[in-house]
Amino acid sequence: MMPQDFLSIVKRRYGDGGYAGDEHGGAAGSDGTGLPTGSPSNFMFATGIECSNPTIDNGRTRRDQLEECGHYARWRDDLRLTRELGLKVLRYGLPIHRIHLGPGKYDWEFADRVMAELRRLELTPILDLLHFGVPDWLGNFQNPELPVHFAEYCGAVAERYPWVRYYTPVNEIFVSARMSAKDGLWNEQLKNDRAFVTALKHLVAASILGTQMIAKHRPDCIIVQSESAEYLHEARAVPSTAVKLINMQRFISLDLLYAKPFDADVAYWLQDNGLTREEYDWFMAGEPPGYQIMGNDYYGRNERILLPDGSMSPAQDVLGWYQITHEYYRRYQKPVMHTETNVFEAGDAPSWLWKQWMNVLRMRRDGVPVLGFTWYSLIDQIDWDVALAVKNGTVNSCGLYDLDRRPRPVAAAYRQLLEEFGQITVVPHGELFVVGDQPAKLMIEV
Repeated sequence: MMPQDFLSIVKRRYGDGGYAGDEHGGAAGSDGTGLPTGSPSNFMFATGIECSNPTIDNGRTRRDQLEECGHYARWRDDLRLTRELGLKVLRYGLPIHRIHLGPGKYDWEFADRVMAELRRLELTPILDLLHFGVPDWLGNFQNPELPVHFAEYCGAVAERYPWVRYYTPVNEIFVSARMSAKDGLWNEQLKNDRAFVTALKHLVAASILGTQMIAKHRPDCIIVQSESAEYLHEARAVPSTAVKLINMQRFISLDLLYAKPFDADVAYWLQDNGLTREEYDWFMAGEPPGYQIMGNDYYGRNERILLPDGSMSPAQDVLGWYQITHEYYRRYQKPVMHTETNVFEAGDAPSWLWKQWMNVLRMRRDGVPVLGFTWYSLIDQIDWDVALAVKNGTVNSCGLYDLDRRPRPVAAAYRQLLEEFGQITVVPHGELFVVGDQPAKLMIEV
């Protein structure tokens, strides 16, 4: 008698499909569709509450976006909207200027209420601890005592909220220093290279010491460093050394943070403007603790073109988030998160959202570990068209919701994106499987 083929034997024993145990994996796999579940294996889709708080008018006016955009009065609504949209992750900035009242002195009343509600709603906060401004008693970024006082604050936050794992100690270090000490718009409002370098080294040192204090209480902390992805194009036949230097200076904050030796031109410039050899050696001693994620913020206005007549033109998407961030990734080899994006025109926002998401997918398909994406912010902002430099009260319609908490078109677009991609894995190389305590689950490429 001729032997039967193996498949006939398999089918006779087990049937035509749905074999025992196959529900834990199998040929069909999962494509990652469905709203985020909150699983640590999910890609981190997020929004943020705009929380910038620099001073202007030589310190006389505080631009507190939490106040100007109504969050102090409507914080419960804002957290509810985040949850209802289907998001599980929120970049949230505690108002340091209201909490840290002096060395060892804190007012936790507002923070305690918000943090308790975040936990009740099972939202994962990425706590943003310094977002462009410091308490009045600390002055500004020229204060050499800033790093030690900020470290104390970070330790106090981590001790008070031990369940929090994700932090952005200092938001956009490069932008904070440039706007305050080079462009003269915020805080110290200076316009010289020495002040710029001073602000940079104080802010990076604050981030490093703050991370150390966080890690003291939460050794498994995850640090999402949000930094602006920038580039200046030059429309001149002969490129200038000045623009070449500017495009190298954009790496200084992350070079200091991640202990990456400088390019020679930058090293000379830093030395000429106050970075000592002892300080350099301190920064180069090693990276701060925690799992480090390099967040890159990208707005079309991050790219500019210097025209032959010396004027500036916007350069939206000449390179785009993909190409600029890829350059940062090659330099630092860190997992990446798209930590901020928006446009000021509400009608253009849905297409901008999808364009940024295509950048993220392309980056993941090229093997770069992009772990998360953020539309910033949940609600509209005030006066960012003038970088907060003048208190005009102009509403920038860049939020998922307007200031009355009504959804803008981009909210529906984001919901659609979440329904389609909400359960893709956090690491692109992990599309094959998820490491965790749940039953094995085969994933297919997305």
